[in-house]
Amino acid sequence: MYYIMTGVSRISALVGTRSVLAVGLGLSMACSVYAQDVTVSEKSFGCIRDGTKIRNTYIKNADPEKLKEAVRIFQNSVPDREYPVGTFLQLLPGEVMVKHPRQKFPDTNGWEFFALDVSTQGTKIRTRGDKTTNFQGVPCMSCHQPAAKFDFVCEKGHGCAPVPLDDQKIAELQAADPRCPKK
Repeated sequence: MYYIMTGVSRISALVGTRSVLAVGLGLSMACSVYAQDVTVSEKSFGCIRDGTKIRNTYIKNADPEKLKEAVRIFQNSVPDREYPVGTFLQLLPGEVMVKHPRQKFPDTNGWEFFALDVSTQGTKIRTRGDKTTNFQGVPCMSCHQPAAKFDFVCEKGHGCAPVPLDDQKIAELQAADPRCPKK
């Protein structure tokens, strides 16, 4: 009987140890997903023209490899491909979308929208999140929803309603960003 009890005890200890290891590994993996997230504050936003411009949109990512991938996805309008975490997309100085892990904002596949107040002193975040509204007071996601196939990134041909500004007006607003140095 002693040997049976000892054997059962050893098996229980082994199973318990493996369970603890499995739970620890799971927590570690979950933490690493969020560890890859980007921290966004008012200091994250500067002159719109500091980004890489593709057509009318400026793209930023602090990681050069992730920036290269984001530019490729945007430039080629690659469907069914997620932008890298840490990507900033900006059409107008007062609006930005930033990519986080999808778990952080599941309804927007990880995108957080920002409405900004910009001035020569810098940037103030007016609102942020997945329920933010644009300069017309319309929820950002209501316009971006038709572009689900393009990771919710709107551009001509992605199914989104057009921005009520022509290319010239967009360029004028970008050039007038008060955070940018005067030429």
